Amino acid sequence: MTTTDRPGTDAERLRDRIAAELERTRARTASLTDAVDDDDLVRQHSTLMSPLVWDLAHVGNQEELWLVRDVGGREPVRHDIDDLYDAFKQPRKDRPALPLLPPGEARVYVRTVRDKVFDLLDGIRFTERPLVADGFAFGMIVQHEQQHDETMLATHQLRAGPPVLHAPPPPEPRARVGGEVRVPAGPFTMGTSTDPWALDNERPAHTVDLPAYLIDAAPVTNGQYRAFIADGGYDEPRWWSEAGWRHRTEADLSAPMHWRRDGDGWAYRRFGRWSAVRDDEPVVHVCWYEAQAYAAWAGKRLPTEAEWEKAARWDPATGRSRRYPWGDEDPGAEHANLGQRHLWPAPVGAYPAGASPLGVHQLVGDVWEWTSSPFRGHPGFTAFPYREYSEVFFGDDHRVLRGGSFGTDRSACRGTFRNWDYPIRRQIFSGFRCARDAGPEE
Repeated sequence: MTTTDRPGTDAERLRDRIAAELERTRARTASLTDAVDDDDLVRQHSTLMSPLVWDLAHVGNQEELWLVRDVGGREPVRHDIDDLYDAFKQPRKDRPALPLLPPGEARVYVRTVRDKVFDLLDGIRFTERPLVADGFAFGMIVQHEQQHDETMLATHQLRAGPPVLHAPPPPEPRARVGGEVRVPAGPFTMGTSTDPWALDNERPAHTVDLPAYLIDAAPVTNGQYRAFIADGGYDEPRWWSEAGWRHRTEADLSAPMHWRRDGDGWAYRRFGRWSAVRDDEPVVHVCWYEAQAYAAWAGKRLPTEAEWEKAARWDPATGRSRRYPWGDEDPGAEHANLGQRHLWPAPVGAYPAGASPLGVHQLVGDVWEWTSSPFRGHPGFTAFPYREYSEVFFGDDHRVLRGGSFGTDRSACRGTFRNWDYPIRRQIFSGFRCARDAGPEE
């Protein structure tokens, strides 16, 4: 044992943290897959999603590829299944027809992989090469599994049948929040070069200079969105882009996903339960085109990704960018609705402790927020450790979402964390807030 690896040293504390994060994450994966029977695990609940059993074995296969084989240099556990669980080789719609590991075998596989990871963790030197510096490879795998856990949570939202997931409701409002917040003109630091587990598309830190703008103090709520519907927003092409109107027509969109008429109002289905739409909750399950149309109807626009990040991270008192809106400390239950503690967005005003220095609320958690920006690399971007995580998605096909949802884990959510998807997607836990240019008197 080297001096740096004695109990109580930085290396030992990092090992303990990695082990705890791996176990915490696997417990969530187990809860999502153990909640249903084997028939449900192998069924495809939507062509947009994989069977849950595919996600289960896929997270194990990624862990084997990166930690067991690459980091650990160990012999493969199951070399024969690599192609089955390659997300680029196997489109989601085709995965049910593959010879996937059955549920029992998949559970044995991921457990075997994890045992090997814990065995090799004791001997890792966190300064050997960039892949393991500060435990990066382990953090990458934790985040990868948590991202698939959120994907599995979205699959649960799409499945038919009686409810199987349970959680207490989110907290009630603790502050009155509304209107807009002015963000003054000037530069800020976007991205990060120092966060040890930040992924490649969050890097490097760079300066962005923005003109003054106004941004909503809270995400757009169900009540605000219902006003758009009631005013004929889905029937007026003038609010929609050409591509948006084409999609709205072809997909026959008339309300957010999972909503239905309920007398004079609306109800929506959440994980197998129907309830009345609550006006003060952030709207969720809307696509980018719907968000863009609402913003036009409201006389505003979607924020750029840089505008969203400045509102979330920039501290006017110090001029520096924080890790989170509330500061640099990890999210707590008082800061944000994260980690599947609750099964739907919290009402606006529920997390005053999580507001940014400028007074912008609920930027983290509740709903992923669409921005107007296409997904591209930051200036100076370098793919690491593989192009398929980010770089292959760069371009105009995807729009960036920021902030995380109620289903996003704290490990996969920072003020710099970037998500992306096609503008037609709304099975994800997506919402938005609006922005506009500041006038000369504002």
